[in-house]
Amino acid sequence: MSVFPSEGVFPDVVVRLRAAGCVFAEDEARLLIGGAGSADELSAMVERRAAGLPLEHVLGWAEFCGLRISVDPGVFVPRRRTEFLVGQAVSLTPPAGVVVDLCCGSGALGAAVAAAVDGVDLHAADVDPAAVRCARRNVPGRVYEGDLFAPLPAALRGRVDVLLANVPYVPSGEVGSLPAEAREHEARVALDGGADGLAVLRRVAAAAPEWLAPGGSVLSETSERQAPEAAAILRRAGLRSRVASSGEFAANVVIGVHG
Repeated sequence: MSVFPSEGVFPDVVVRLRAAGCVFAEDEARLLIGGAGSADELSAMVERRAAGLPLEHVLGWAEFCGLRISVDPGVFVPRRRTEFLVGQAVSLTPPAGVVVDLCCGSGALGAAVAAAVDGVDLHAADVDPAAVRCARRNVPGRVYEGDLFAPLPAALRGRVDVLLANVPYVPSGEVGSLPAEAREHEARVALDGGADGLAVLRRVAAAAPEWLAPGGSVLSETSERQAPEAAAILRRAGLRSRVASSGEFAANVVIGVHG
């Protein structure tokens, strides 16, 4: 419950946010007022948001799949469209299955799968130290720092039932065209997928067969334009691939199955 009288504070916050170009000023005002512990803290939060900091970084959390995920400044903010990938992953994850969340960022995907499937043995990894620190607060499992598979325990080889690989897939030349909230406030390593946006996926696909259990799956979000080539990359790595799409979420997920 807010510590502020809404009739006195709410309109002023809305006006400030609208002036800064916040489209959902009323909704954001409620969240900021509810998250502030004092008038001074609220003022600072509003100013940070008005200056362009993502709302989730100002609040310190993002809602994702019904969970409140801690999100520190600089860490990739989980997108609502990625809830479609989580839904696909949940349908493929057996009870007590082994799940690995690569390029985990805040750890939102792994946390969401673990919340939906009983007894998941969850592991997560990211190359960004800030993301790893954040994920360790969100992930009900082990979180490792390093490049892709490199920091994972060798004992996981051949045992992974579901590999969540929400790799960066924005082509390098298009990163500058992203909304300012992303390009200025999220780590470039979480956005830039190389010349065609598929460079990191190629690396994941090449190594995935040695980590996946028989019948195990790797899932990666991609754009509609990239989806055919993303599926081909998984096929060339020896995986059976398909593309799942959602109009509701405006999302595309490429899925590769081992064996």
